[in-house]
Amino acid sequence: MPKSKPPRERAAYTPPPRSKAKVPNPPWFVPVMVGLMLAGLIWIVLTYLFQARYPIPGIGQYNLAIGFALLLVGFGMTTRWR
Repeated sequence: MPKSKPPRERAAYTPPPRSKAKVPNPPWFVPVMVGLMLAGLIWIVLTYLFQARYPIPGIGQYNLAIGFALLLVGFGMTTRWR
């Protein structure tokens, strides 16, 4: 009967090096984030108050899209906030 091989030696587990500490956001980050969210909210409110004639005349309901885009950019920035 053939002899069995001895068990293989495994290298000890070495965890990957830790990443650097998280760098805080620059001081302008939070005011821009909040400003974009407020600008989007105000844009949408104005669109409804003026029945899509303002803030930009002539584009109609696309004013809502602009307001929602401003809101989404502001909320997207919250994911990077530290």
